Amino acid sequence: MRKIFEDKFSELQADMVAICLEYVENRAEKIFIYGFFEEKVISSDFFYCINGKVVRKHKLNDAINNPIDFQYNTSGERQSGVLNILNNNIKKMIKLCEEYNREMPSEIKLIYNVVNNNLKADYKYGIVYSNQPEKTADDISMEWFEEMQSAL
Repeated sequence: MRKIFEDKFSELQADMVAICLEYVENRAEKIFIYGFFEEKVISSDFFYCINGKVVRKHKLNDAINNPIDFQYNTSGERQSGVLNILNNNIKKMIKLCEEYNREMPSEIKLIYNVVNNNLKADYKYGIVYSNQPEKTADDISMEWFEEMQSAL
């Protein structure tokens, strides 16, 4: 049986979740993944909810209740490795969309609830930031982080 577009797109999203889950050593309540493609710019980011706190990828240890028992490895090398995989998956999504003559989302927001094994995806297809010269894809990702932080 041939895989259809939705199956292949979902597999790429699942791979994005898997690498972010590996980064946090399966110790998070939620994973937030941001993917971006606009004006030939590819960008990604990820952050977490740990112990009820929404924290950036380099601040995971700030959310630990007992840092003596466990510390996350938040080295720059590990962060870069995850971002490279996320960006490569976005490139694969672009090729997949071209192959199936589908529109590529300009923005992808994934929220994976680790506890419930549930993935929620939100896509935007219009211009997100390129019509705002004072903003970058990183600014948009940071706004989403702050929004999720305020929601808890």
